[in-house]
Amino acid sequence: MNTHTTQTSDAMSSEELIAQDVGARLPSGLMATVITALALAWSLFQLWIASPLPFIIGFGVMNDTETRAIHLAFALLLAFFVFPARKTSPRDRVPHFDLLLGLVSAASALYLFVFYNELAQRPGNLTTADFITACIGIPLLLEAARRVLGPALPIIATLFLVYSIAGPWMPGLLSHRGVPLPALANHQWITTEGVFGIALGVSTSFVFLFVLFGALLERAGAGHYFIQLAFSMLGHLRGGPAKAAVVASGLTGLISGSSIANVVTTGTFTIPMMRKVGFSAEKAGAVEVASSVNGQIMPPVMGAAAFLMVEYVGIPYVEIIKHAFLPAAISYISLLYIVHLEALKLGMQPLAVSVSRPWLVRLMGFAFGAALISGLSLAVYYGLGWLKPLMGDHTLLGIGILLAVTYIGLLKVAAMNEPLPSEEETDLNTLPSTRAVLLSGLHYLLPVIVLVWCLMVERLSPGLSAFWGSVILVVIVITQRPLLNWLRTDGKHDYGTVQEGLIDLREGLIAGARNMIGIGIATATAGVIVGAVSQTGVGLVLADLVEMLSMGNLMLMLLLTALLSLILGMGLPTTANYIVVSSLLAPVIVVLGQQQGLIVPLIAVHLFVFYFGIMADVTPPVGLASFAAAAVSKGDPIKTGLTAFYYSLRTAALPFLFIFNTDLLLIDVDFAHGVLIFVVATIAMLIFAAATQGYFLTRNRWYETILLLLVAFTLFRPGFWQDQISDPYRYVSPTSLSEELNTLNEGDMLRMRIKGEDAVGVMREFSVLFEVPDGKNGEAKQLALGIETYQDSDKTLIDIVHFSSPAEKAGLMFDQEIVELRIPAQRSAKEWFWIPAIGLFGLVVLLQRRRIKQDTQPLSPQPA
Repeated sequence: MNTHTTQTSDAMSSEELIAQDVGARLPSGLMATVITALALAWSLFQLWIASPLPFIIGFGVMNDTETRAIHLAFALLLAFFVFPARKTSPRDRVPHFDLLLGLVSAASALYLFVFYNELAQRPGNLTTADFITACIGIPLLLEAARRVLGPALPIIATLFLVYSIAGPWMPGLLSHRGVPLPALANHQWITTEGVFGIALGVSTSFVFLFVLFGALLERAGAGHYFIQLAFSMLGHLRGGPAKAAVVASGLTGLISGSSIANVVTTGTFTIPMMRKVGFSAEKAGAVEVASSVNGQIMPPVMGAAAFLMVEYVGIPYVEIIKHAFLPAAISYISLLYIVHLEALKLGMQPLAVSVSRPWLVRLMGFAFGAALISGLSLAVYYGLGWLKPLMGDHTLLGIGILLAVTYIGLLKVAAMNEPLPSEEETDLNTLPSTRAVLLSGLHYLLPVIVLVWCLMVERLSPGLSAFWGSVILVVIVITQRPLLNWLRTDGKHDYGTVQEGLIDLREGLIAGARNMIGIGIATATAGVIVGAVSQTGVGLVLADLVEMLSMGNLMLMLLLTALLSLILGMGLPTTANYIVVSSLLAPVIVVLGQQQGLIVPLIAVHLFVFYFGIMADVTPPVGLASFAAAAVSKGDPIKTGLTAFYYSLRTAALPFLFIFNTDLLLIDVDFAHGVLIFVVATIAMLIFAAATQGYFLTRNRWYETILLLLVAFTLFRPGFWQDQISDPYRYVSPTSLSEELNTLNEGDMLRMRIKGEDAVGVMREFSVLFEVPDGKNGEAKQLALGIETYQDSDKTLIDIVHFSSPAEKAGLMFDQEIVELRIPAQRSAKEWFWIPAIGLFGLVVLLQRRRIKQDTQPLSPQPA
């Protein structure tokens, strides 16, 4: 696509990309009412099943399969009603054929709801009606996916369906027994292994509520508030608008399920600001793309992937957030630094500042604000901890009254300040006062605080947490206008009426449902791929393929997996993207890593494939977020995508780093060590950004770039150099397993190299890692591991593996050989290698300072 073509179709491209998320059809008359009613009904249904009300009144209680069926029925019905079949299809009315497709597809999904009891009584016994329903439902689901998401996902799903049936005719490595058509229909549609599997369950239980929460928050005015707040805080800096774009996109990305929606929402305001201070169209778009895509890796929502990881990885939601937070925060901080370096390279000057204050005053103000927030947080935490036992059964009422008083107080503060100007009224030459902007919308933070409190402190389920956050938002949307009018005594501004608040609520509920159509269809379609993987075992085939191509090289294997994740993620929304790459490629890293002696925690593997999957939103030629940004910036989309990928190199580097150094994911790390890792890793990523951008204190020489990369690598992975000097493990004979266990303490780590047939009879060699259990002697500890061994000549073989023991969970089986035992060697702390790295960094600083000094010295006068 050339620049001219792009520029002549910018408006259309922007509209098409927005329509891709919410549906392009806006009919009038009866169908408009029907679509509105369906969207409202879907949102209200999701609120109902997430709330405790069905259990309180004993009505409307449904199991997971029933709710998934209704959820998909709504998504299919709305998909055919609001997404045209082709670009030339009418957009002001719904053709009769689309009406028919919508009703038939919804009926196919509701089949599982209506006949749930009958289906539960005959599992695996497929009737003719079951078979026909599946044969109608699956093709219609794929057609809905084509309309809503484009051709990529339905094509991939169709290929997996064909692969399931055509197994006997596949060549060599890809061949399998084949799946009969009735078995395929049963597995994919009637059971919960395919379309109605975990992915759709997460979409039903958690994702919808968070998307609805985001839509209501945006409708309340919080999105504009976040942008204005970021602009007021950072606009006075060099490249300030670009830094504001990074922060604003980070804030909206916290609760956004789509990088494209994030680009379109914040980019319409931030991209023109960046252009104004000197960024080119491509660089302005690229900054917005990099920051919006980064929003997908930032907890608590992570483009809905966080909730899927709970199911796939099998660890609590709070643990997912803990592991994902540090890399995301480091990535955002380094993006701010990249923007700063770009501003320095381009010689940018800050925008005019409305209120000029010394940096020391600003620093003191920031410190005071941080202290105040920390103090309030502690007061709330310990205050509620004291109130809950005091109030007993009336705790919920008491907290409700406390929230109401807080809400009124924050609205009073907002009423004492000027309301925020609209985007059209914003003057880019004059920055608003941060204090005034902050105080004008503090009440928007209340539902976010409630959401985080429920998730992190009360440890409620994500769905129930989002429900309570949404309840607070509903109250805010309805009441904030009249309450602001009542609390503002000077009468200068009219904020609106309750009726306008109800309209906002209605539009927010509709927007939430329309935003969910794509995610609902995506999770259901991705379920086809997951079902095919579980039914055919294609995951093991893919592992063999990657192993063959990588020739046993671990780093090449990771690079191939990253490339496959990028390819599979092209054109897919974040949620579907994660489902596809995690179901296909996460097992590949686990299996091949074990064979190479690299034992990686499952969460690290899933984050690895997730990071590279979402990078597809950036990378040409299918980088949808880059196309969205180019439509706003009037720049070339390919150049925008390439520049955004260049800015995102830090995000591409992080997965490799936390695969080899799981400390970055805060795995088995105490608080003090975690703070140290955060500081050092952030500094390392800033140095990496300076190296890749070719600019630190001044433009880098080639050898300075190499030195900076070396420093960054050493700060990230000091253990690499330590391993080159001394072996990290002490090798012991497998014959002395119980004797060695006797010398180890509880919690020490023991590595075994195992050789033998796996569960499907394939000969393989792999490594497993055990934490030494408690026991009075070596025999007791070995028994606690669940292994009994015997000697066959010079070989140590596994005789018995106890059921549900650590050994069984690690995949050990009888008659496998224990090839070697490895115990961590006693070595000095790997962090000592940070010292030479800091010395190298100091050398670069000295070299660049000397060059700056030479460049700024006045030239000596030449003799006449």
